[in-house]
Amino acid sequence: MIQTKQLTKSFTDGDKVTNVLKGIDFKAAQGEFIAIMGRSGAGKSTLLYQMSLLDEPTSGEIIIDGKHAHNMKPEEKTEFRLKKCGYVFQDYALLPELTTLENVVLPLLMEDMEKAQAYTRAKNALVKVKLSHRLNNLPSQLSGGEQQRVSIARAIANHPIILFADEPTANLDNESSAIVMEIFQELHAEGQTIIMVTHEEQYAKMAQKIVRIDDGKVIETIKN
Repeated sequence: MIQTKQLTKSFTDGDKVTNVLKGIDFKAAQGEFIAIMGRSGAGKSTLLYQMSLLDEPTSGEIIIDGKHAHNMKPEEKTEFRLKKCGYVFQDYALLPELTTLENVVLPLLMEDMEKAQAYTRAKNALVKVKLSHRLNNLPSQLSGGEQQRVSIARAIANHPIILFADEPTANLDNESSAIVMEIFQELHAEGQTIIMVTHEEQYAKMAQKIVRIDDGKVIETIKN
C-alpha cells in the first residue's frame, strides 16, 4: 500500500541545515495497522507528513497505491490526498462555525460528490464513531474526545485507502483516548490501513506492528 526508499528530509534555516530523516525504508501492506514511535524530535511526525504527501521529502522515494509520488504533479497530489487519504491530527482541525455534520460533509462536497451521497456518507461515518446524537452541535459544544471523534469521522467518510493519524490521543484524557483507540481497532478489523504516530506505548501495542525511530532512522520493527 505504501513504501519509502531511503527517504530523507532536511530543513534549512539560514546557514543551518537540520537533517531530520536520514534514509528511512518503510513498508505498510494493505490492511495493516502500524504505530510509529520515538522520542520527541526523532522524526516520526516528519515521516508521517512525507508519506501522506503533505510535505515534500528532500530525497528518496515514496510509492503509494502503486504510484511514485515524485512523478505526481502538485494538483495530482492534492486530488490524491482528497480522494484517497484520511488525516487525523492531535489538534482536531475542525471549523468552529460549522456543525459536526457540516465539518464531516465539507471535504466530500469539495471533491464534487453529489450532495445527498455526501450527507449519507457523513452521517454513516458519525454513526461509526458513536456521534449520531451530536450532528447539529458546534465544536465548542463538544468535549475534546468528541471533537477528535468528529475528525476521525471526517477522515473516514471518503473511504480512504490509508488513514494517517498524528498523535490522535495526545490531548485527550484516558477515557477519551480509549474510545479513540477502540474506534481505530474497529476500523482496522474492517480492513482499514492505518499509520499512526504515538508516544504512548499502551496505544502502540494495539497496532499490528510498531516501528521505532530514533535520530531520523528506523532502529526497530516489532510485531505485536
